[in-house]
Amino acid sequence: MTVSAEEVLQRAISVILQTDPLIKLLQQVRLGRMKPTDAGLRAVTDSWLYTYEKTLAMDGLTRSSLRRLNPAPRLAVLIEIGVLSEDHRGVASLKAAHDRAVAQATGE
Repeated sequence: MTVSAEEVLQRAISVILQTDPLIKLLQQVRLGRMKPTDAGLRAVTDSWLYTYEKTLAMDGLTRSSLRRLNPAPRLAVLIEIGVLSEDHRGVASLKAAHDRAVAQATGE
């Protein structure tokens, strides 16, 4: 059975969303109920960075899919509210992984 590029993309999105700190925790930070430096939030964010980077290496992702999975907008939000810094090791690693994946991807 052949898996379509769209099915691979949807699987990748699902994996990333399972650890996404923006969905549940960003509002808590914005409302002041949680600090951007909270250890729990840091753990969730670090897990998300790791999961996101590993997901970008999934077989079957096309250049088009990888452009849709670009982490830059989500990273920008996390940096803007102070959860991550631009020089955070995970941020640099995720950006580099995305760039590599796009460069190595086949198909559009």
